[in-house]
Amino acid sequence: MIVLRYLRDLFVDRRFLWMLFWINLLGTVYGYYWYRNQLLNTPPLLWPFVPDSPTSSLFFTIVILLWLFRRSSPVLEMMAVMTSFKYGVWCVAVLLLYGVADRFIAPANIMLILLHAGMAVEVLLYRFAYRFRPHHVWWGAAWLLLNDLFDYGFGVHPYLEDDRFVPEIAVFTVLLSLFTIALALWMCMKRPPVS
Repeated sequence: MIVLRYLRDLFVDRRFLWMLFWINLLGTVYGYYWYRNQLLNTPPLLWPFVPDSPTSSLFFTIVILLWLFRRSSPVLEMMAVMTSFKYGVWCVAVLLLYGVADRFIAPANIMLILLHAGMAVEVLLYRFAYRFRPHHVWWGAAWLLLNDLFDYGFGVHPYLEDDRFVPEIAVFTVLLSLFTIALALWMCMKRPPVS
């Protein structure tokens, strides 16, 4: 209990939040830069469905900024949790799938695995601070499933190493969306007491 209390105090410390804000902001900017070629090759109407991970980290960056100014937005918190968890896990799983199949993981992909794992974990660590409720989750559910439709119906999913596993990745992505929706609902119902 003492360790948990210490961690919670650390997580809400303004210096720690500012550090987390800058790390997430820089990661977000880099993420959009990473997607630059895919964005240039995609019709502008579909751009909102292309840079999944940087948009996810942008949501959490804004949430942190709001906390720093003693504000909150349950909708943004919910979007940050659902998208950061989903796309963090998605990236780790897909890069590991190709790495296992190829028996090699490039250093750039190791970096991406670590960064995306961190993205998925950090939003879960702040579970105690979120204020979103089940009715907010349905907005996030709609976004995740609509994004899956565009990713695999219109081919705007993140560029992959090749097309070997597209059907499997498409199924995994939808299942991951459903799991993420269930996780967000569970988080609402099993919210720890606020101290």
